[in-house]
Amino acid sequence: MSVPTAAADQSLCHEIPGALPVLGRDVTVPLVTGGEVSYAALDYAASAPALQRVWDDVAAYAPYYGSVHRGAGYLSQLSTDLFENSRVTVAEFLGCRADDQVIFTRSTTDSLNLLAAVLPADCEVFVFETEHHASLLPWRDARVTYLNAPRTPGEAVQTLERALADRDPYGPALVCVTGASNVTGELWPVRELAAAAHAQGARIVLDAAQLAPHHPVDIQDLDVDWVAFSGHKLYAPFGSGVLAGRADWLQGSEPYLAGGGASRKVARRADGGVDVEWHDSAARHEAGSPNVIGVYSIASACKALTEAGFDSLVAREQYLIGKVRDGLAAVPEVKVLSLFGDDAPRVGVISFVVDGWNSSHFAAALSAEYGIGVRDGLFCAHPLVRTLLGSDPQSQGECGAPEAAPGEKSLNAIRVSFGAGTPDEHVERFVRAVTELVRDGARWNYRTEDGRCVPAV
Repeated sequence: MSVPTAAADQSLCHEIPGALPVLGRDVTVPLVTGGEVSYAALDYAASAPALQRVWDDVAAYAPYYGSVHRGAGYLSQLSTDLFENSRVTVAEFLGCRADDQVIFTRSTTDSLNLLAAVLPADCEVFVFETEHHASLLPWRDARVTYLNAPRTPGEAVQTLERALADRDPYGPALVCVTGASNVTGELWPVRELAAAAHAQGARIVLDAAQLAPHHPVDIQDLDVDWVAFSGHKLYAPFGSGVLAGRADWLQGSEPYLAGGGASRKVARRADGGVDVEWHDSAARHEAGSPNVIGVYSIASACKALTEAGFDSLVAREQYLIGKVRDGLAAVPEVKVLSLFGDDAPRVGVISFVVDGWNSSHFAAALSAEYGIGVRDGLFCAHPLVRTLLGSDPQSQGECGAPEAAPGEKSLNAIRVSFGAGTPDEHVERFVRAVTELVRDGARWNYRTEDGRCVPAV
């Protein structure tokens, strides 16, 4: 059975030269200074806009929607085929091994919490303080060793090697590491960290939430045991995620969620209890009715990015990174945050602070006066941002901006992020806006409301 798919509208490629067509490219927003401007979405690290190709494929499928794995009707059978074929597409996108499992989840956070739930008894987890909270926090029932932020890729490998050498060599161990930082955009030495983990008998899971939208991710080439990522960062924002990798720990544990779909056989016992036989396949951890449209959107995005070619996508993104970094470097008041230094390879995620500016105030002015959407705060990576800002990484903070009035110093940063759908004009407008705000100041008055800086009315 096959579902009609919508071919990408090639004419749109000429509207945004060099950028893949995405939803929202024609949205206009009002400016406090008067008039309207096309919205510059530069917060891809939080959620990337949906590719037009993904939206068209989902729209073509929507009339054929049916419940998967349960129905005898045509639409149910068709939806089941689409769901399972999407699993195959994701496995190919990730270069999975023949015996790997692809499990569909709600997000990267959900994927890593699933993995945390299936860890063997007495498993020790090693995680750098530089991780996003999705990687930093799920390991509540395990012994966790938090590693200090390294300042070079080589130091990261050495830090992990020393930590693993000090552990009990006979117990199970798991290393969790990001592929690309959601704060600095810097690429981590995943292949070398995997080799260090395996040399000490440990396994490794890769948080590819920020890597997969920008670079090819191949489980076999990187030699990692699992990969986790989210659809909403991969131009498929429909609330689905993926955990892919080795099956043994997944099959050897109780289901992440108990319920229909995860169970193969359920029977009452003579004593009044219930006996359950769970599936050994990915269904074991996919209880309940799955997000079929979300899963299909991920598969569509995987196909679209593969067909576009990562070589050209990476080359164009590096061009945009250069424009942003050169523009920020020309403003002495701007300090770009980095762990590994200016020469470190990175994706289109850059965080910075501006002398004399509260970060929330600066982000608010970018939005209200220039129609540019960025993010300010600690980016759900509090220990890392506090380390980069030279404060106590153990102190607590909120994901949003703290209550600080315009002009007051705040312990947070500004993040600009972009990707395959970003037109040159958005990046050029951002650089111009940063330069003008620092040179001339804001043209509007702002106030603090519910912890955020907003235009005063």
